[in-house]
Amino acid sequence: MVEPRRLITPEIAAEYDVSPHTVTKSWSQHTAWPTPVGKRGRYKEYDAQDVDNFVRNHVRRQAPALKPRRLYTAQDLEAAGIGITAGTIRADLSRGRWPNPDDTTGGVNRWTGTTATQALEGRRNYRRSTQG
Repeated sequence: MVEPRRLITPEIAAEYDVSPHTVTKSWSQHTAWPTPVGKRGRYKEYDAQDVDNFVRNHVRRQAPALKPRRLYTAQDLEAAGIGITAGTIRADLSRGRWPNPDDTTGGVNRWTGTTATQALEGRRNYRRSTQG
């Protein structure tokens, strides 16, 4: 019988491209974090499949399905449930971390659904939407 794969904090961090600090101080504090299945050295071991399920369900966010040609304001995007606030969009725009608007008619910044989706996919912890 094949033993289930077990991971310790540094291996989890490497596998999911995060810092060990993120694993120990953020993820493992979550109520849904898996129960340790053993110990290796000074580290607790976790079942790799349990960790993967946790990351899929609680860390990686699915990018929302936005209508590709529709124009969205920052407030519209927040209301669509993209996981970031309108204020964050405006701050990131001013810092060059969010794309320039596709339309500025009437002094209001608007982005197409396509532009917003591409911007979200470039952010950490978002996956391409399978809907749409």
